[in-house]
Amino acid sequence: MYVLVGGAGLVGLSLAQKLLELGHTVAIIDIDPTACRYAREQVGAMAFEGSAVSTEVLLEAGVRKADALAAVLRNDALNLAMVTLAKHYGVGHILSRMRHADFAEPLRLAGANHVISTIDLAVSTMVNAIEYPQVESMMHFDRGQIEVLKLSIPNSCYAANRSVAEIARNPRFPAGSLIIGYQPHPHKDLMVPNGSTVLEPGSTVLIATKPVSLHQVIDFIEGCK
Repeated sequence: MYVLVGGAGLVGLSLAQKLLELGHTVAIIDIDPTACRYAREQVGAMAFEGSAVSTEVLLEAGVRKADALAAVLRNDALNLAMVTLAKHYGVGHILSRMRHADFAEPLRLAGANHVISTIDLAVSTMVNAIEYPQVESMMHFDRGQIEVLKLSIPNSCYAANRSVAEIARNPRFPAGSLIIGYQPHPHKDLMVPNGSTVLEPGSTVLIATKPVSLHQVIDFIEGCK
């Protein structure tokens, strides 16, 4: 994919680096010549010096051929303008960072497919780390209607050395929850388990569940040490 990133700040450069590692072609737009030089020399992305809300710069950067665009500029008004122009030029997938909640609806109306609040994301991550210290990571989907937890299987837990099917049949395992990922060892690839997959002690699982079942899932895995 050809991805345009508006803004060569910490978020923009980190995003570009991750996308390049995944094999995408990335171009960054920023008014700072030093940031553009860093993007070229240290990150390996293409970089266009100028305003990301300038039609001339956007066209030079290839906005018409872009498969996706991420607006991560220094303020919401600039991101809104970039999203509007990206939609005008026919970019199919548009993402925007948002600082203030008042811009959420305008960004969506302007054409952003995804609006990401960096403040909400950081706060949510810290709250989860405080409330659920045993959870390695937690992801939210569909505005928090589904949670995906990453948990380790303790050596002395009921789930250790049992199959996914056995665990699913246990009445203490919350209904509507599902083990969707399994990593037997940190150095092995994550796999999609089936009913016969046996969970080894010390392995890691991904479990999808409803928010109301979070504590039940954690207690099931962690509470039986």
